[in-house]
Formats: sequence, C-alpha cells, structure tokens
Amino acid sequence: MAENRDPKPWLASYPDGVPEFVPEPPFKTLADLVRIAAKSYGKNKAYTVVMSNGMFGDLTFSQVDEMSDAFAVYLRETLGLKEGDRVALQAPNSLPIPVVAFGVFKAGCVLVNVNPLYTGEEMGKQFKDAEPQALVIVDMFTDKLDEAFSYYKVPNVIVTRVPEFMPYMVRGTISLIQKYWDKAIHPVTHEHTRLPAALKEGRNLARASDIAVSEYSAHLDYSSIAALQYTGGTTGVSKGAVLTQGNLVMNMAQAMVWMDSHVKKGEEVVLTAIPTYHILAFTLNLLGFFWLGNRNLLIPNPRPLQNVKRAFENYKVTWVVGVNTLFNGLMNEFWFYERPPKHLKASFAGGMALHSAVADRWLEMTGTPIVEGYGLTETSPIATGNPIGSSRLGTIGLPMPSTDVRILDDNGVELPAGEAGEICVKGPQVMAGYWRKPDETAKVMTKDGFFRTGDIGLIDPDGFFRIVDRKKDMIIVSGFNVFPNEVEDCLAGMPGVLESAVIGVPDGEHGEAVKAFVVTDGTELTLDQLRKYCRDHLTPYKIPKRLELRDDLPKSNVGKILRKDLRTEELAQAEG
Repeated sequence: MAENRDPKPWLASYPDGVPEFVPEPPFKTLADLVRIAAKSYGKNKAYTVVMSNGMFGDLTFSQVDEMSDAFAVYLRETLGLKEGDRVALQAPNSLPIPVVAFGVFKAGCVLVNVNPLYTGEEMGKQFKDAEPQALVIVDMFTDKLDEAFSYYKVPNVIVTRVPEFMPYMVRGTISLIQKYWDKAIHPVTHEHTRLPAALKEGRNLARASDIAVSEYSAHLDYSSIAALQYTGGTTGVSKGAVLTQGNLVMNMAQAMVWMDSHVKKGEEVVLTAIPTYHILAFTLNLLGFFWLGNRNLLIPNPRPLQNVKRAFENYKVTWVVGVNTLFNGLMNEFWFYERPPKHLKASFAGGMALHSAVADRWLEMTGTPIVEGYGLTETSPIATGNPIGSSRLGTIGLPMPSTDVRILDDNGVELPAGEAGEICVKGPQVMAGYWRKPDETAKVMTKDGFFRTGDIGLIDPDGFFRIVDRKKDMIIVSGFNVFPNEVEDCLAGMPGVLESAVIGVPDGEHGEAVKAFVVTDGTELTLDQLRKYCRDHLTPYKIPKRLELRDDLPKSNVGKILRKDLRTEELAQAEG
C-alpha cells in the first residue's frame, strides 16, 4: 500500500469525547458480559416480546442470567458437549433467543445462528458445514428437519416456541391460535427435548452437584470463537464468518463509545424489528443494549408493518435499529405518520444503503435523525458510523475507534480522496476468517490484515466515507460505471415511488443496460413519467433503458432488496 500523508483524516471529525482507540471493556467474554449486566440491572426488564395484538412477555436481567446458566449446565452435563462445540439456534425474535445464546456462551460453546425461514435444503447445507452437536429450533419449523437431516443429522434437538416464557394464559392463547387457526405448528417426528424441560434438568443438576457454571468459560479469551455467523449469500454461496469473543466484545465497545453521550444506561427502549440472527441486531441490540442495561422490544415478525403498531403505542420507544425498507415502509403506514413516536431519540440504519429521500422524510416526520452506519457480517458488523446529531447524509460516516479504513484499487494501492475503489477494513472487529475455508479467507484478507469488503466507496478529504455500491452489482454501460444505489436513490425522490431495485441486463449495443423495477405507493405512475424524472436527474448513460412496474420486490428476511433474484429472473427469461 502507498503511504498516506494523513493516514486517519477522520480523527479531526470525531465527536467530542470519542477516542482514537476504544478502551477495553470490563469483561473479556460474552459470558462475563451477561453476569456483569445482570448484577448491575437485576430486576429491570431486559427483553420484552411484543405480539401484533399487543400480548407480551418479559424477562429481567436476573432471569436471563439464571436461565442461561441452567441451559449451559444442560449442554455440558446432560448432552456432554465440550468447549468449542457448535450449537445451532433457529428461531424468530422471542424470549428463548437470549436464554439460549447466552447459555451457549456460558457453556464455552460456539453459537450458530440459522435463518428460521431457510428451506430444509438450506438448513441442511449449513448444518453440514458447521457440524453442530445440538440444535434449538422453534416448533413452527420442525417439519423441515427430515430434509435438513438428510445432509447432516444433528445429534441433539431442543424444541421451543415463540410464546415460550410468556405468562401462562398468553402462552396458551398464542399456542392455540398458531396450532389450530394458523396451522403453523407441526408434529415433531424426531427425538427431542423441550426447552423448559432442558432448563429444569440444568437447574437440578447444578443444585445436586454444586456446579460452578463460570468454570465452563474460564479458559476463553479474545481469540476464542464465539459464533459462526453465516453470510447472507446475496452474492454467492453462504460462508461461516468466524467471529471471536474479541470481535464481538470490541465491536460492542466501539459502538457504545460512539453512542455514549446519547444513550442513558438502564433507561433506553430499543425496537428490535429486524431478526436477531442478523448480525446487526445480534451485536447492537441483543448484546450491546443488554450491556448498557436497556430494554429490547422483540418483534417476532414485522411483516406486515401493522405488526409493530402495538409496540410503538404501548412502549416509550427511544431507538429503532433497521434497514432502509423498514423506515420507508413505516412512513407509509397511516397509524405511524398520523402519530409518530413521541419519545424517539434517533434511529440507526445499516444492512443496505439509506436513501437520502427516506432520511429527509423521516427527520421531517419524527423530528429525529436516522444515523447511517456501515458494516458486514465479517466486521461483526459495525465498521463506520455517522456522528449522532451531526450525521452527514449520503455518507456512511467515520471509521469506528480502533478501526482503519482504506480505499484500495485492484492492485492493493491506496487511492486518494475522492477516487472510488474497494473499501477495506482493519480493526478488532474483523473476523478471524471463514470457517474451514482458508482459500476463501485468503481471497478477502490482505497481507497486512485488511478485509476486502467487495464494496466500492470513496473518502472525502475530512474523513467521511461514501459507499457507491457492491463491486459485483456495478453496471458497465458503454464503458461507463453505473452504480445501482445512485439510480435507486434518484427514484426514491420521485413522488409516488415506494421502492425500487436496479440491475444490469445484457445489451448487445452497450454491453449492459440499466433496468429498474419500481413499486409505487398506490399512485398511478406511467413508465414515461418515470423516464422523464430520471432524465431530469441523471446523466444519460445512467437513465434506465428498461423499466418495469411491480407490486413488490424480493427481499431477504431483514428487508434487504435482493437484486440477485431479479437478475436470475432476467437471465432465465433471456435464455427462455
């Protein structure tokens, strides 16, 4: 890499009180984090699951600590798992999530988060790669186990349910609705243990043998593996990012130092609408806000968005963590724009590009900013963030403390300010590598420890970074680079456009052509109107040559629009 005259120009733009290097937190492992938080905040409510009809259930910090202890004992003593064994968790946002995840950490085992909406084949391929010794799965998804186990048979199965640990009457009502009305509960045909029974056995063993649960994780340090977090697979085959205790502990510390002057310990209420198996909600919500003694409102399923209405109505929500589509969708809900949340301080956006039109409208509607950050599964995830209260729209902000970010060309040479290249990140939050894939790891790690993100971006002279697009999503029209995010951001500013997705399609004349898929908010828009708007706001080669109106767009379970699915459709049509 070329020597940079000013290696960290962003430091001059740091908010007051934010250090260049983050101080190490008062714990070395996630197991210690749980114990320290429980000791500090005890009977405060840590997690509240909120159903679409307003039914809810709570767990306090002390309850989470005690129950996760019991689960750790069950894993080690009853199932005979050893330090480093993998435990898969497949559940939507619900109270079992922290109990199981923290129990896995306390047992000295490795957590493997699994998307609950995976098909049996997708589950099986992940199981085959991770080789978990135990699986905790919600009863709604057990019908997929036959197919999944044809790839890899997980030896121990623990079954839970969405209303687990909620009050008796609430739990019973929800279970009856799911079983007989929704017909979403399936018979479990594999040998299994129910989660409450596993906790009971763990408690009994701990009492009978006077087990010191802390001994299970006593040998762990920053280098110990905490989780296998599988990449979304939006640009290829899903891979397991090896996240260590140090990766997750330090990324929490980085985020909390960044937010310190705006977050009150023990007083915040964060809406967790994106799933906690996604790395953003996992690190920032499930772990980070727990560390600060704050309350997580867990939404099992935010679709339709009407499902989060009661959470906003019944609780004083101060923070929302989400993606662009969540914020955009909320502002088109009558109940939301008629009565915006009164206690909101700020919101954090990640996972996909935040459109400036969405950020501007949110600020106008709620009186609070959306703070955009940037990161990936491989960076645990937060690499950069905008300063709260002085964020710069159109940027992904400044590198986190203890983080170095550089813009490199294809030869690994650092580019000057204003020139686009690949965003590369180095810091304590960068993964140890891909699980059992040394060749794949070598492709993304430079010799001096920078992770090649695959994203194209640039740095402003004062250290703010801008993301242009995914390297693989870039469209080349007659030799000119077109970045889908820029075209999508333009379309987002047109009245009547709810959301859009832009891809490149084969074009004999120009190599590739820009195609835009547009969903309206009910406004009747014509393709000619869309073309005219683009002509008024984009240079000619960026204007979509092809346009298509759609009722909806394919999305991941986090709400991220899946361009790859649209490309697959287009290629299939072209070949057909």
